[in-house]
Amino acid sequence: MASSRKSKQNPKLAKRIAVALSGGLDSVVLLDTVCKAADKKTEIWVFHIHHGLQKPADQWLEFCEKLAKKYQVHFDFRLLHFKNINEGNIEARARAARYEALTELCEDHGIEDLLLAHHQNDQAETVLLQLLRGAGVAGLSGMPEHRPLLSGDRKITLWRPLLNQSRGELEAYAKMYRLQWIEDPSNQSTRFRRNALRKQIIPRLAKIQPEAVANLARSAQLLAQSQQLLDRLAVQDSKAILQASGLKLPPLQALAQQDLPAANNVVRYWLKLNKLAMPSQERLDSWWQDLMKVSPDASLEWLHDEVSIRLWRGMLQIAHTQSGEWIFKSIPVNSKQFGLSAPWLADAKKQDLIEYRDRKGSEKIQIQAKSPRKTLKNLYQEGNVPPWERQAPLLYIAGELIAVAGIGISYPHLLDSGKRVLPVWSSKKTL
Repeated sequence: MASSRKSKQNPKLAKRIAVALSGGLDSVVLLDTVCKAADKKTEIWVFHIHHGLQKPADQWLEFCEKLAKKYQVHFDFRLLHFKNINEGNIEARARAARYEALTELCEDHGIEDLLLAHHQNDQAETVLLQLLRGAGVAGLSGMPEHRPLLSGDRKITLWRPLLNQSRGELEAYAKMYRLQWIEDPSNQSTRFRRNALRKQIIPRLAKIQPEAVANLARSAQLLAQSQQLLDRLAVQDSKAILQASGLKLPPLQALAQQDLPAANNVVRYWLKLNKLAMPSQERLDSWWQDLMKVSPDASLEWLHDEVSIRLWRGMLQIAHTQSGEWIFKSIPVNSKQFGLSAPWLADAKKQDLIEYRDRKGSEKIQIQAKSPRKTLKNLYQEGNVPPWERQAPLLYIAGELIAVAGIGISYPHLLDSGKRVLPVWSSKKTL
């Protein structure tokens, strides 16, 4: 991802919020209303995501940056790069990449609240799409008005303040205040299911039932309340099943034999916790056919929502593609936490002695005091580290193995005083 011309933050202001601006009608109206309603103590940012999937994308970026200048608010953007755009569901990949980029922008600029311009018609379209794919309560709950974004220790909340406003109301507002926006030509193509619903189905439903859009959106709210109750039930049913690393197979199988709908609810809840899409009933049935005949010590793998779900050592786990980087976090001088000597690391960096190597199979490392050096294979087994998490590059400094992701740091190189840093493997989900 590439970042743009960044504005400077004002550290004196108490709160920073951001508006995701595509340049379309919805986000332009949102930006206008936010700028009119915000007080002087609020610092407003505009974030634009340049997908690079259409020819006019550069013009949209320019339009959004000019609009930010007009409102005298801060602006930043991300340029996304997609590999193999003709493979898989590019719409889903672009959506996931957009949220990841927006989260990174929030982290970069200290944003607490991120505002998106989804409105009532978007919610109605989402409900219909989920109905067509045979989704359950979770899918039919649509988009929530607010939810937390995963962002390490920082608390970021995503808001949809226009979710109770229809597109007609937004158009009326835009005309009243003579706002200008840009039209995405892809929105006219009915080969996309959402566009087909927007252009062909919803207008016909509105003729049959004038309040169709509002009623669909209200149904989503009611179903969201039902989903909250199902989540509470899943927490109770999964006490012996759900662990930090995944789902324990034997008690899950037992629950399925006793109460299959309850077991389905637990599986859906687990997928929700991992930010994965809800599976169709057909896919769930296929999974149970595998699970009810497999032994806990067997291996199993499914592909779902562009990640791999694996059975390993009696536990169903999410196997994200391993990618990321080694970063060095400073340790406070008065802390007793062990770390590497910061001057030693700085000198090694100057001499270009920091290396990242792939595992070959014979490496050894000592990670505890008064313990022998052990092979990585033994340490991975002792730490119950699944095979797909053993692919991160090894950190070498001056030819010595210093750190292994999921295992630890070379104990002989650790200090508890002076200027220190801690090598940490920061993994990211590959898009």
